[in-house]
Amino acid sequence: MTHTQHDFLATIGADTPEATDGRSTLTVEADERHLNAAGTVHGGMLATLVDATMGAAIRSAVDGETPATSQLTLTYLRPGRPGPLEVTARVRKRGDSLTVCEADVEQEGRTLVHALATFALLAD
Repeated sequence: MTHTQHDFLATIGADTPEATDGRSTLTVEADERHLNAAGTVHGGMLATLVDATMGAAIRSAVDGETPATSQLTLTYLRPGRPGPLEVTARVRKRGDSLTVCEADVEQEGRTLVHALATFALLAD
């Protein structure tokens, strides 16, 4: 299981995603600092969470390569509120130099965000 500290995630109150075999998970407690002017979880916060969780999923499936996000698409399905957010990510397709990953953010059993991303694999 891959688990390393990421300082950026710590600044937003998130731990490092847990990852193994091309899958990763992250649970974050959304609070007042994560909300936008409308009182819902900021879209940038959700984008950060899926990007970090997808990167962890890819790192757990490759050896000696670092994923770099080349394209990230998020579909915001419903607003998030303060409380636990559950992020799951999984590698979907792997090519010679690109990897495709999907992720979802859920709250209370309902999907808030679905994300699809392409990552370039950079040699370490």
